[in-house]
Amino acid sequence: MASAGGPQSNGSGRPLRFATRILHPDVSGTDPYKAVAPPLYQTATFDQPSATECGPYDYTRSGNPTRTLLEEQMARLEGGCRSFAFASGMAAISVACQLVKSGGHILAGDDIYGGTSRLLANVLPAGGVEVTNVDATDLVAVAASIRPGQTKMVMLESPTNPRMQILDIRKIVELAHEAGALVLVDNSIMAPTFCQPLELGADISMTSATKFIAGHSDVTGGILTVKDKDLADRIYFLQNAVGSILGPFDCWLCLRGLKTMALRMERQADNASRMAQFLDNHKLVKKVNYAGLPNHKGRDLHFSQASSAGSLVSFTTGNLELSKVIVEGAKLFKIAVSFGSVISSISLPCFMSHASVPAEVRAERGLPDDLIRISAGIEDVEDLIADLSSAMDKAEALVNPDSKQTVSP
Repeated sequence: MASAGGPQSNGSGRPLRFATRILHPDVSGTDPYKAVAPPLYQTATFDQPSATECGPYDYTRSGNPTRTLLEEQMARLEGGCRSFAFASGMAAISVACQLVKSGGHILAGDDIYGGTSRLLANVLPAGGVEVTNVDATDLVAVAASIRPGQTKMVMLESPTNPRMQILDIRKIVELAHEAGALVLVDNSIMAPTFCQPLELGADISMTSATKFIAGHSDVTGGILTVKDKDLADRIYFLQNAVGSILGPFDCWLCLRGLKTMALRMERQADNASRMAQFLDNHKLVKKVNYAGLPNHKGRDLHFSQASSAGSLVSFTTGNLELSKVIVEGAKLFKIAVSFGSVISSISLPCFMSHASVPAEVRAERGLPDDLIRISAGIEDVEDLIADLSSAMDKAEALVNPDSKQTVSP
């Protein structure tokens, strides 16, 4: 069978750049017809050579050619030795957490996705795993919270969700490794297009395939990528044993999504940057969280470990009712959880993606109810800004009823 592997350099011998490699993957496919689009092996089981001899695949839970294509391509894009595709990002994180046995300790940031927070706070402790949350932007606090010999994993997001804080991944990796702990980075906001956690020293990179990989709000999935073979063997055992794998058709949709991921993300990041500038200059906005802005205190650190500020922006108004009017007044933005879709979305995270985090915990972590999060899509940015401006006008009328502004119905 001919390999479906792609070239790794151009005619001059120079290594291919990311946007090219994503379209010419170096994978070990075995399609005899050399289809340009990857084949979909929509099957649960495979006919075996004999009663006592097994072929390369026997049951889709254990392996499927379409999933192999996705996992191999993700491993190469992430700079890892192996990737694993799961039914959701939380399924992927859950399997990674099973690397920590009862009596172990996990240290996590205090500004993380609500689903991850729920898993760490309400599920893992029942299995004897202790979890501590820390302000991961504070390296002194991180160092003081790592317990040598007991801390088995440090879990990070950078930028964080939803406050867009920036963590020093390299230095936290050093602190964790000195104590013998693994480091998992949830790279869903940046994806391998903009950041490579494994190159920064992390042991595991988790990317929600629901977001930028699939990119069209029609797939739920998660990818774990590792650079160590022994660690890969442990994760594959858990993936097969637990069975929370990504199905063949969803893998095929992710493979299709990957072909345009670099292009989509560049447009989305450009749109986010323009919207962040608009919001930063608006009188109703108290604070904008976006690493691409010159006044973001984590800007230099972010661009030392990522190539773009990405397409998520969050901001505060200081007034929940005001924020609610803005969210509901924006007509081109879907009021929806998740991010990374070609269609822009807007939400109040405390009432959606982070609603599972108790209100008192949100308050302790500095997550205000009035915070608005925007995920930029690929629409024309002038239309998006005009739509936001209209929503802001409606909010302005709420704050100042005597305003002479004309408010659209």
